[in-house]
Amino acid sequence: MRDLTIGEFLRQLGARVPAPGGGASAALHAAQSAALLCMVARYTTGERYAEVQDAIARILAEAEELGDTALRLAEEDAAAFTAVTDAYGLPKATPEEKAARSAAIAGALVGAAQPPADTIAAARKLVALGAELAPIGNRNVLTDVAAATEAARAAATTARVNVEINLGGIKDEAAKAELLAAIADVDQIAAAAEAVTDAVRKEITK
Repeated sequence: MRDLTIGEFLRQLGARVPAPGGGASAALHAAQSAALLCMVARYTTGERYAEVQDAIARILAEAEELGDTALRLAEEDAAAFTAVTDAYGLPKATPEEKAARSAAIAGALVGAAQPPADTIAAARKLVALGAELAPIGNRNVLTDVAAATEAARAAATTARVNVEINLGGIKDEAAKAELLAAIADVDQIAAAAEAVTDAVRKEITK
């Protein structure tokens, strides 16, 4: 997926195929967020920003790592959802086949929920980086910090529904509890992103 052109990806996304879909889109929102944070960090250099260079270097390194993670999650999501489709296609003519199919579906749903759950974790970190970068970043690209946190917000809220859609078919209560915990603070992530955007808007209208 990482080697597709934007046009090719969008054609696949719009096609009548099970993947890529919303989960991959969520992860790519996170990847865009990370890239925007990297860009702002790279513009925040030179003598004027000497006092914050340690923080900037750390933010850049973390954002680069999160960007790589997000791209991997986009690919994993597409593969995991394909596994769900394959499980639903298993034979169910006999009781044994029905039982095997049911177990395969339940396992595949756990697998399908994990990439979006991990995307939420990445989004949480990206919003926190945006909140840290906004007060110290180059003012000329400050709006890109807001764009980054809005992309992270979209990643989190989109990923949440892609976790929730799988919960009903998951039989493993421990796995279900873990996934519920992963999505529990999405509203807080969204609120934190909104706070960064509000702060940026106030700053650029001074």
